[in-house]
Amino acid sequence: MAGHAGSGTNRKEGSVERPIGISTWVWESPLTDSNLPGLLGKIAALGFDAVELPLENVGDFTAGTVLESLAGTGLKPFVVGAMAPGRDLVAADPASVERTQTYLSACITLAGSIGSPTVCGPFYAQTGRTWRMSTEQRRDAYAELRRNLRPVADLAQEANVVLGIEPLNRYETSLVNTVDQALDALGPLLGNGVGLALDSYHLHIEERSVAAAVRAAGEHLVHVQVCGNDRGAPGGDQTDWNGFLQVLDEVGYAGPLNIESFTVDNAAIAVAASIWRPLAPSQDRLAETGLAFLRSLRRGNQP
Repeated sequence: MAGHAGSGTNRKEGSVERPIGISTWVWESPLTDSNLPGLLGKIAALGFDAVELPLENVGDFTAGTVLESLAGTGLKPFVVGAMAPGRDLVAADPASVERTQTYLSACITLAGSIGSPTVCGPFYAQTGRTWRMSTEQRRDAYAELRRNLRPVADLAQEANVVLGIEPLNRYETSLVNTVDQALDALGPLLGNGVGLALDSYHLHIEERSVAAAVRAAGEHLVHVQVCGNDRGAPGGDQTDWNGFLQVLDEVGYAGPLNIESFTVDNAAIAVAASIWRPLAPSQDRLAETGLAFLRSLRRGNQP
């Protein structure tokens, strides 16, 4: 976001050739020092440019293992976080807020150590936590979010990392579902260590117009995740992918397009993401077809 200290540089004019990445959640959870090298080797061999590294718990994997694996693959890393039970910055007891701030600080430290420009996720409340709010209660919740996120945002600026806050669909949160809500909630933090991370899956559930939502995010957009409207591989689904890339070009977004999908074979992640059936013949096939489709779009040709 040009012109904003600590907010990243994922901006270019005109048509952009963005790196294409994928989350290790496609295959396994949690990501650890033991499975990370093999997963990054697989992802590089499939032909991806980038990888999303989910830090589910502090210490699951370490910077040294990541750097060694990156050196052997050439992948560009992007750290993402998970708002597991007990992680809340809003409507929570002080111990929970402090614990969440400590977790996010660890994510930022890791990102700074491995060269990830962003740390992205729904960093406001536990995923799956929903409650009704009046207009006044929502206003108060957003003010509380800004107060509790500010020290983490300050740390991100110091580390030259941006927190990308991700709106989620209505079934996973009641706090921030749309880009407009995210802009309202984050206000003065935007451009000061904080930006927006958008996921095509959530956009297509919550936004009346995906293009209008991306335009509203504009210079604050620091990270994009993609998948089919069924949570599987992008391509062959109902999404207007050409239109999506065109509006990303329009706002000058030059960051990655990272496939985020999940495996039905891991009970914890399948339940958390509501993956009740296989989304492809195999997880490798999901990755291969998604990558081929996104590469075809980048070349300006439908497969």
